[in-house]
Amino acid sequence: MVYFLIALIVFLIDQGTKYLIATGLTIGEQIPVIGNFFLITSHRNRGAAFSILQDQRWFFVTVTAVVVVGIIWYLIKIKKQRNKLLPTALSLVLGGAVGNFLDRVVSGEVVDFLQFNFGSYTFPIFNVADSCIVIGVALIILDSLLEMRREKQTSRANHEQEEKV
Repeated sequence: MVYFLIALIVFLIDQGTKYLIATGLTIGEQIPVIGNFFLITSHRNRGAAFSILQDQRWFFVTVTAVVVVGIIWYLIKIKKQRNKLLPTALSLVLGGAVGNFLDRVVSGEVVDFLQFNFGSYTFPIFNVADSCIVIGVALIILDSLLEMRREKQTSRANHEQEEKV
């Protein structure tokens, strides 16, 4: 199934980039990409997004395992659906979740390295898996909005059909 292939590609890119950072840079080392706006910065995160819930390794491992199983089950359930946006979004979330899951299980921390500065504000450092999870969730929200719109249009068309009869 193509959606598991997408998840695998996300996972491999995530793990490959994390490996390059972990083996090529010391923690805290920075490489400017676009001045001070975008830097590659070697960082480790023992928590979740924005470094919340630090050192809650087994909590994250458990929650991620449940989420991964749920996504796999749902992808299998909807595989024959004509809508391609939702399964694509879920595959992005799946690949990213498995990437960060493996980091937590193996080393208890996630390798982050993408840093953006907006003037004096530094956005929390993140990685490819985080990016794919955020994009996937945004696409899931978009799919939900589009589905509500489709249902509204179908309901309106059915109502108009009933009035003609």
